[in-house]
Amino acid sequence: MRPPFSPQRRAALAAALILAPACAPAAPSTRPAPAAGSGYVVTSRAAFVTGIDSLVRTQEFRNAHWGILVVDPERGDTLYSHNAGKLFMPASNQKILTGAVALARLGPEYRYRTAFVATGPVQDGTLHGDLVVMGSGDPTLSNSMRGDAMMPLREIADSLAARGIRRIDGVVRSGRDAFPGDNYGFGWAADDFDYAYSAPVDELMFNESFTRVTVRGTTPGQPPAVTVSPTPRLLSITMEATTVSRADSGMARLQYFGASGAPGDSVRNAVRIVGSIAAGDSTSFNVAHREPAGAYLDALAAALATRGIEVGRQQMTNGEASGMDTLFVQQSPPLREILPHFEKPSQNQIGEVLFRTLALEATGAGTPNAARRIVEEQLVAWGADSAGFAVRDGSGLSRHDYVTPETIVRVLDAMRRHPDFRVFYESLPIAGVDGTIRSRMRGTPAEGNVHAKTGTVDKARALSGYVTTADGRMLIFSTIANNHTVPNRLVERVQDLLGAQLAASRVGQW
Repeated sequence: MRPPFSPQRRAALAAALILAPACAPAAPSTRPAPAAGSGYVVTSRAAFVTGIDSLVRTQEFRNAHWGILVVDPERGDTLYSHNAGKLFMPASNQKILTGAVALARLGPEYRYRTAFVATGPVQDGTLHGDLVVMGSGDPTLSNSMRGDAMMPLREIADSLAARGIRRIDGVVRSGRDAFPGDNYGFGWAADDFDYAYSAPVDELMFNESFTRVTVRGTTPGQPPAVTVSPTPRLLSITMEATTVSRADSGMARLQYFGASGAPGDSVRNAVRIVGSIAAGDSTSFNVAHREPAGAYLDALAAALATRGIEVGRQQMTNGEASGMDTLFVQQSPPLREILPHFEKPSQNQIGEVLFRTLALEATGAGTPNAARRIVEEQLVAWGADSAGFAVRDGSGLSRHDYVTPETIVRVLDAMRRHPDFRVFYESLPIAGVDGTIRSRMRGTPAEGNVHAKTGTVDKARALSGYVTTADGRMLIFSTIANNHTVPNRLVERVQDLLGAQLAASRVGQW
């Protein structure tokens, strides 16, 4: 298939496009100004408008729904607008709203607290009662944030040992229902529940609610080797697969099944691996935790065992207990350190936890309905039209989220003026550098410049954020495409070209 934008066509469009400058004293670009012949510089606003119009109205996008807004916030100037007041499915652009409201409402130093309390006395090295874990949704006990998700759990075991506890007569259990109701986001697709990106959340969570399994081919005719991370305690694996020779690798196919035998129908602690894998090859898959609190308690039991602390048993059920004595409280890293792990990789479970945390802190119960009201109230307070959004979850995985480019730009501008803007700005993916746009816009003036959040679900692609122009002005932009049937990369090329042109141009001369 012919590329949608040949070098000649791109150069022609670039020559025809021009953007207005955006002042950004809060985050000036240190990038050298691009050469005039870079092929991305636009020299007039009229050319910029004409060029973008020509891109979104091509034959390839005849059935697509595009929404684009580019503004110079310092001058209060709209440089380009196309369906900016229409509602779009934002996908993970919803995380812009969640992250902004969380930072504004909770503050950059906010920390999750998990209390460990005893229902009985500690005598002669034995806790005569239950160890009750009072969680608040700490999403940071993960390999991605801590390097080793088991490390903070071993710290818990060390704290118990330091208090002379060598045995727990009762149970280790959850003692608080901080996030009542469904553990999945509103409208999430049930057939996605086996995948890590759609794992549930709760007040106790471990490793972003998934376990990673790596299978390696060994000797032909022998079972493959299996590695489970962060701890094998969470899974009981039945291996029915076989290693085949490299000559037979073309026929190798590995699958995993849950305890019920249906493909991917994982349930707590049971996975069956079938098929074959070539000697020397390896493959990995993630198993979502169907019961987040149960997975946390299982992992905690494993950590306690490594420190020689005996436990009667652990159970998942919540239940307040009277006469509890707080032994210690474990705190998470601050929100300013959590946000990059949320926005850059577009981590859905952190989004859902932040969403419910807003409600928990405001009302005492982390329900999605209360969270929705809090986010919507903040959007209106920032000047968004109440008809310009429909909030249903914190991650954007729900196909019931809707937002206008105008609303997204309002939020981005509110954060630009916020005292903690630098925390928010640095949490976003950076073009050609990191996060979900680490491989995009490389070799263009946008590389290392554009800080923007992607959005990706079926038939929806979004990119919204900040770009600093060649003359040092910070612009805010939001681009969302819905209902397209062309390959997603064609949508991304339009978004990337817009970012590169804005970065290359001196909009103060328009």
